[in-house]
Amino acid sequence: MFAVKRALKLNNREATLMAKHAGFRRVVFNLGLSLRVQMYGAGEFSDSKVINEVKKVLTNHVKKQPECAWMNQLSSRVYQNALMDLKEAFSRYRSLKAGHPRFASRRGGQSFTVDSSHGKVLLSAGNTIKIPTLGTFRLHEPLECSLVSQTFTISKEGNRWFVSFCIDAERLPTQQPESSVGIDVGIKSFATLSNTQVFDAPKPLKQAKTKLARLQRKASRQRAGSNNQRKTYNSIGRLHARIACIRKDFLHKLTTYLAKNFQRIKIEDLNVKGLLANHKLAGAISDLGFYEFRRQLEYKCQMYGASLVLVERWFPSSKICANCGHKKDLSLAERTYDCPACGVSIDRDLNASLNIFNWEPKAIGG
Repeated sequence: MFAVKRALKLNNREATLMAKHAGFRRVVFNLGLSLRVQMYGAGEFSDSKVINEVKKVLTNHVKKQPECAWMNQLSSRVYQNALMDLKEAFSRYRSLKAGHPRFASRRGGQSFTVDSSHGKVLLSAGNTIKIPTLGTFRLHEPLECSLVSQTFTISKEGNRWFVSFCIDAERLPTQQPESSVGIDVGIKSFATLSNTQVFDAPKPLKQAKTKLARLQRKASRQRAGSNNQRKTYNSIGRLHARIACIRKDFLHKLTTYLAKNFQRIKIEDLNVKGLLANHKLAGAISDLGFYEFRRQLEYKCQMYGASLVLVERWFPSSKICANCGHKKDLSLAERTYDCPACGVSIDRDLNASLNIFNWEPKAIGG
């Protein structure tokens, strides 16, 4: 099973329709959460029972009130899925997998889910998509082939709306032309491969910091809650969305290339949380997306039939000479490994990637 996500090409009327449905979802979710919180202490009322009663009240009473007439103009699948999301949020909270559900906010992101009550629907290949209960919309990027799905999530990132859905299928494994590779990730060069390839990452946050700071200062000077401040915050949101898109685009292209071209990929099991504790490097590390790089590699290796090997966290890949095995300490400023034992001089990152390539796990009991 894998997911498909496409950007929607909406006109003003369609974008307003999506915003209304996102607001509908937010109102219903917050209503259900508010009532559940108010009923704490009544032991006989489980989360599931309270949410089911909220659903009945919403259908039989709330939606019939004159001030809530607007709800009848929107898809009923939205509020049903919103309450299902609330039930799942409480389930995760009870099982200690997440914190207590929080009230949804417009500034926290706009999204909602719809599904087909008649089972799975066929999505035809092309530049349009028919979303159950909502209608047919244009796509920025076409669907290459016909697909089947039932549940669709619509979300807003910056000023763009996206639709995503799951496909109950598996990708055919790819025959990779290369056998194995070791990868050293870093700040100067994002990825250095043991075959001497180097990939430099864009640093969108670093490039956008000046503009971001100017917009944030502008928002701080405007009257709180005013239309002008809202417009400025929208500009900030669009800029953040652009930063995220640039980062995601680079990571997706790189991880797809690696998974399609190498049968065995070795990377270090980095302690990203520990690296972020270094305030001098935290900004640069966050901008690069080390954790997202590993996450994408994990599922793409599985998708394309490659294998991912995690080199143990404390392996000193940068301190060992890849030629003779001599070990010495290096400062972060030293970009070349000069071995005093064998005399070899090699780029620090390439040396580390070669050590990662040659690393093998220790045999248990051996």
